[in-house]
Amino acid sequence: MDNFFRNKNFLLIFLFDSILVVASFYISYAIRFDFNIPYTEVELFLKVLPVVFIIKISFFAFYQIYQGMWRYTSLVDLISVGKAVSVSSLVIILVIFLLHRFEGYPRSIFIIDWAITLIFIAGIRTGIRLYFTRDIGIGHSIFSKHLPNKKLIIIGAGNFGEKVLREINDNPHLNYNVFGFVDDNAAKHGKMIHGVSVLGGLDEITNLSKHYDEIIIAVATATQKQMRRIISICEKSGKKFRTVPGLGELIGGKISLQTVREVNFEDLLGREEINLDKEEISKYLQEKRILVTGGGGSIGKELVRQICRFSPSMLGVLEMSELNLFQIEMEIRQKFGKDIKVYSFLSDIRRREDLKRIFDIFQPDVVFHAAAYKHVPLQEINPWEAILNNVMGTRNVVEIAKESGVKKFVLVSTDKAVRPTNVMGATKRIAELFVECVNEHNENQFMAVRFGNVVGSSGSAIPLFRKQIANGGPVTVTHPEMTRYFMSIPEAAQLILQAGSMGNGGEIFILDMGRSVKIVDMARDLIKLSGFEPDVDIKIEFVGLRPGEKLYEELITEGEGIIETSHKKIMVLKGSVCNYEILNKNIDELIEIAYTYDSLAIKKKLKEIVPEYKPK
Repeated sequence: MDNFFRNKNFLLIFLFDSILVVASFYISYAIRFDFNIPYTEVELFLKVLPVVFIIKISFFAFYQIYQGMWRYTSLVDLISVGKAVSVSSLVIILVIFLLHRFEGYPRSIFIIDWAITLIFIAGIRTGIRLYFTRDIGIGHSIFSKHLPNKKLIIIGAGNFGEKVLREINDNPHLNYNVFGFVDDNAAKHGKMIHGVSVLGGLDEITNLSKHYDEIIIAVATATQKQMRRIISICEKSGKKFRTVPGLGELIGGKISLQTVREVNFEDLLGREEINLDKEEISKYLQEKRILVTGGGGSIGKELVRQICRFSPSMLGVLEMSELNLFQIEMEIRQKFGKDIKVYSFLSDIRRREDLKRIFDIFQPDVVFHAAAYKHVPLQEINPWEAILNNVMGTRNVVEIAKESGVKKFVLVSTDKAVRPTNVMGATKRIAELFVECVNEHNENQFMAVRFGNVVGSSGSAIPLFRKQIANGGPVTVTHPEMTRYFMSIPEAAQLILQAGSMGNGGEIFILDMGRSVKIVDMARDLIKLSGFEPDVDIKIEFVGLRPGEKLYEELITEGEGIIETSHKKIMVLKGSVCNYEILNKNIDELIEIAYTYDSLAIKKKLKEIVPEYKPK
């Protein structure tokens, strides 16, 4: 009730509605008696008016129609108005019947009053909404003296497109005007959304280019082929084009003009809808203590964001970079406020005693282990660091998680663990093997999730290419035939959470990465998206494979049995038989060798533990 009266517009809204309630009841009498109300009817009107007034205002308050802001009146608000008016009218009829059996009261008055009240109460709200949106129809403004400066065309006449149009209508000060929609769904052609026409298919983008200034891509889902076609048509139009992010990037699914951004390489990969079984994910995340190691890295921080959607009781972020830890903590606090209890642990997974302290304090139910070194050439030069972080650090986390009674443990792995040719891949394969071994000697569930490259992660090819393009080139590619699997960071994080819900322990889950992409093609795409012509404005140079690099990556080793799961983008390998004592002894020896800083000895021991490892 306090919030009700704190609304600064309450008195004004209450006054307007009070006047309209009285006026509608009087007009109902006037219409019933052809605007010549007999004196006796005036007495009846005055007698029943307080009852009508109190009942209507009470139901208006009950249905919370005083708490909305008229300038943002929506269909939901108008439905509430309809309920309030209809229910209050029925109650009035019931009260009059019980008190007076309708003796002397013309029944038609109450029907007329219902209609007029509905028109008045809904009408004033709709009118205010129209005044503030100041836009009806294509390129037409009924309130503004000046036409908006920029005409837009929206690709996608679906849910995303409708939300973009509504945002534009709600923000007239931005001087945007939507000229029309285009959509390849022929059933939508000629239809209207909030007064704006669907003008035809995508091909109309070029034909109508004289009539608009900018394109907004508002497509929720699309295959890689469809997205490439959309972007190609936009490029041919010669107009500036931007996009609404895909669903995976929109935490909470909220679309606003602030989220509209430049098209990037991630968009070229397509926007296939990821169907998550949120109920199953909630079962192991909701009201649980979740710890994410490496929570400030590219995958780790996205896991943190996505986990917040499932309302954990506490969320722990363990990170060795002070800056990364600070940034993700501030982001979560700003987005979720007090709804998420976030705890930041500035630590290193190589420090076993500190890890033990953190687990004792936080007592996690679920652990996502994303902390790892990932840069292949650097680990070839410094293999001891890869051993100490990716192997010893992972063993520390796994063993302490086991000792602490963690119910579910998910290792974030990589396709480089398959037939590794580099130190990084070999260390991640050992991490997978150790998780499998611990699961065999543990009642709780320990598993791994393996996938390829994620687009835009720190230090990866795409940020490097963008920097080279900004500097005028050349863009350096290692080999014309090099290919990689790519997935967006949000998609990878969501599928990791889904895989975690499916595991019973001992599995290696593999994410469907789609088709592999040639790195040289990716470089050309990025040059085009930056507004340049490949090999004309920006040169591409081939510099040769770096230490430890493969021409192509694989997601499974030949002979590994792969099984489909209930999710089309997640497959599973059942873990191989593992001897915990032998593996643990080998890891001890590997760590000892790492402290000698002898690269050849380290690689020899890696080969002994991972026979398929073939160093280059």
